[in-house]
Amino acid sequence: KAGLIGMLAGWLTRVPVRLHTIAGLPWMEATGLRKKILQWIERLTYWCATRVYPNSVELKNFLITTLKFKLERTRVIGKGSSNGIDIQFYQRTKTILNQASEIRQRCGIDSNDFVFVFVGRLVRDKGIVELVQAFESLKRPNTWLLLVGHREQDLDPLPLDTITSIQNNPYIVEAGFQSDIRPWLAASNGFVFPSYREGFPNVVMQAACMELPCIVSDINGCRELIQQEYSGYIVPAKNTEKLSQVMVDLTSNLARMEMGFAARKYVCDNFDQAVIWQLILQEYKSFLGYLYIQK
Repeated sequence: KAGLIGMLAGWLTRVPVRLHTIAGLPWMEATGLRKKILQWIERLTYWCATRVYPNSVELKNFLITTLKFKLERTRVIGKGSSNGIDIQFYQRTKTILNQASEIRQRCGIDSNDFVFVFVGRLVRDKGIVELVQAFESLKRPNTWLLLVGHREQDLDPLPLDTITSIQNNPYIVEAGFQSDIRPWLAASNGFVFPSYREGFPNVVMQAACMELPCIVSDINGCRELIQQEYSGYIVPAKNTEKLSQVMVDLTSNLARMEMGFAARKYVCDNFDQAVIWQLILQEYKSFLGYLYIQK
């Protein structure tokens, strides 16, 4: 809504430079008339913009092929992301590790237990139904699932059987919203993010930066952050059986710590916030000459 109103208002008032950032497309999972309306709104928003910035390369390609948007008006900053990530903040410090140890003790998790963690909204779109089903099918002792985030039962409710499974399974911990997710990531051995759609997910970068091997959906954004069987696993979205299989694979993978190190290195090398900010600044400065010519 903000993008549509902002771009439309800028065009109507003849603001010379109108920059619109895209961080995800809700209509990817929509159907029927609702999908057509959302697509029309997206086209109108982009048409009113001077330049459009998808926050991933694959999202850019999707816009060009699906909405037929002009290539010359579309640009990705760096290799993706709208803001990069603070790689100094998201790292395993002594304080964070102590907090992580306290979380495991509080939840009754032994030091040798394996912990999966999900961070995000607990809604259908994030793949929570498949995640809970996959976890319950593991039937592996000493394996836990931490769900960090809040439910949105008014907007995208979880089915009752999924909620019942979460509440009744003693090895699933619903932590709710956490202002600082670092201790929860550090308390875990693997990150799982089976989302249906994303732009360029910050939480995957955050988990990778905390040296966690990541299991993510085979969707744009996610597959641009993880290298298959090198820094994690990429699985088809909405595929419970495959998700369960790779979760088992990760628990038995002796190289999972090396996968976590590789995940952090890739994010640090490509999405350091300080570097992304400089690229954004250069992009904005490039319009100064255009404004001067207009005057």
